[in-house]
Amino acid sequence: MIIELGHYALVLALATCLVISVLPVIGARRGDAALMAVATTGTYALFGLVAFSFGVLTWGYVVSDFSVQNVYENSHSMKPMIYKISGVWGNHEGSMMLWVLILTLFSAMVAFFGTNLPDRLKANVLSVQAWITTAFTLFILLTSNPFVRLSPVPAEGQDLNPVLQDIGLAIHPPLLYLGYVGFSVCFSFAIAALIDGRIDAAWARWVRPWTLTAWTFLTAGISMGSYWAYYELGWGGWWFWDPVENASFMPWLAGTALLHSALVMEKRDALKIWTVLLAIIAFSLSLLGTFLVRSGVLTSVHAFATDPTRGIFILCILIIFIGGALTLFALRAPTLKAGGLFQPISREGALVLNNLILTVSAATVLIGTLYPLLLETLTDEKISVGPPFFNLTFGFLMAPLLLAVPFGPMLAWKRGDLLAALQRLYLAAGLALVAGLVLFYAENGGPVLAVVGLAMAFFLIFGALADLWFRAGFGKQTASIAWSRLKGLPRSAFGTSLAHMGLGITVLGIVAVTTFETETVVEMKPGMTAEAGGFVLTFDGMRAGQGPNYTEDRGHFTIRKAGVAVADVWSSKRLYTARRMPTTEAGIVTFGLSQLYVSLGDPMADGGLVVRIWWKPWILCIWLGTVVMMAGGVVSLSDRRLRVGVPKRRAKVVAPVPGQVAEAAE
Repeated sequence: MIIELGHYALVLALATCLVISVLPVIGARRGDAALMAVATTGTYALFGLVAFSFGVLTWGYVVSDFSVQNVYENSHSMKPMIYKISGVWGNHEGSMMLWVLILTLFSAMVAFFGTNLPDRLKANVLSVQAWITTAFTLFILLTSNPFVRLSPVPAEGQDLNPVLQDIGLAIHPPLLYLGYVGFSVCFSFAIAALIDGRIDAAWARWVRPWTLTAWTFLTAGISMGSYWAYYELGWGGWWFWDPVENASFMPWLAGTALLHSALVMEKRDALKIWTVLLAIIAFSLSLLGTFLVRSGVLTSVHAFATDPTRGIFILCILIIFIGGALTLFALRAPTLKAGGLFQPISREGALVLNNLILTVSAATVLIGTLYPLLLETLTDEKISVGPPFFNLTFGFLMAPLLLAVPFGPMLAWKRGDLLAALQRLYLAAGLALVAGLVLFYAENGGPVLAVVGLAMAFFLIFGALADLWFRAGFGKQTASIAWSRLKGLPRSAFGTSLAHMGLGITVLGIVAVTTFETETVVEMKPGMTAEAGGFVLTFDGMRAGQGPNYTEDRGHFTIRKAGVAVADVWSSKRLYTARRMPTTEAGIVTFGLSQLYVSLGDPMADGGLVVRIWWKPWILCIWLGTVVMMAGGVVSLSDRRLRVGVPKRRAKVVAPVPGQVAEAAE
């Protein structure tokens, strides 16, 4: 009975969506406060209904209710509880429920935190959010209903795809969806502003926290997905330019551009039209990613195999929302004022360069991802656009951006002094070059161009520190005054520096591991040794193991350096009994920021075993950098000026005390 209640709650949610989609818009046009208020109360009710429906589906997984087809196809009674819960979104129907849950959560957050928004704008934003929710709720009810019953009831489930039974995949989809769906708020603000025909600096100030929130979560989701693929799939790589990886990377690039563009609009009342367009593009790319994953046009470990009906339905959603938004933009853009003017050499100019490179990069990834699909559709000819294309084109585009990033904060608004910025950064550039050379020779050399990449990475890190150094006035003020000024800087300044520093750390990891990693493929028998990264690995033999829903053969390796055992590692091949599906579990040992990676291959006829061993120097910098970037986002969000719904502080006059001057206090 409870399953039917969950289904019924989802139907009620659809009805609520329809009410919120219509009445507040009418109220906004008429200036009717009562109709506009429906948006807030209706949004809270909508979130409650969807949360209840999602909770019912989760309960079905927790208790292994195999009378529900979705639970039967994606769960097993012997599966660990954490994977029973993560199995809710480890399939198409459940993941769409998670999408709608997060969508309504963001709507409820706008309703709750948007107390300082104009009533008209708030009503329109929540209505646009309801339009999106209506489309995806209809999609679930008509093509992807997770509450379908089975009769007779199976005795046991078919289990979840084994590669999804991992803590990384329990965390990765919710984080990714929080990023994807977070951009829906930016989209809704853009559409609401276009409907009203009013876009100003206040609009940018309201949009920027939501953009920053979505960007932070999307960074976390992409990073978690990259690390999961690295350690779970046993292939030794951290990024493959898989089409589904690209589908999440494109909105990240557009969102990064939007974040910087909104800053220009807020501070200088410039780039208005461009900022609105970026808000539309960022969410449009999120929708495109949803279509690619669920349409069946891609074959990927990340993609859900679905029937064509679902793909056509999502394609219609794409056409309606993206096409409708761009049409509205085309109609309204000529009536909008472009905003303030500025010199090319200025902070605005640096941010425009940032926007230009990021959007061209996103377009390059989009073309490389879609071109093979379009060519196959039109000509039945199959081609592969893989890492060589993306590494060359994307790397070529990113190099000037990485060089320009430290200059942006050093330039003044409206009209900057490039020479003064160079003088402030020459020491950071010199230290970066020295650090790059030292690391290059410490790792026993490699391609000479690697020094350039390493120096760029260190330049980003030192440039971010230099920004804080000069803002605080170190070198011009006494240490105590400079330290006091540093502590008094707005949190958004620290957040910006952390984000730029994190980018530098990630680039350092990418360049270092690409340049200095080694791979050894060898056939080993018990007692044999192999060398990698200055370590000697001894294969001690295989041992059988048993998990809750799998069997495994585990290989044990002892790791020695200079003849002394420093660590050991297990690497295994598993067989999940329900699906009879094998997986490879890599053995990974961490030494500082570097890792030794061991993966078992196929057994040989003579009793040996193929073993792949990678030495990956500095690879953890890739994910450490993303953590620092996320920390920058969180620190920036904690800045009072970016907190949604916080009223501005007003100075109040304290009654003067006789003999003293009256002073204002907060």
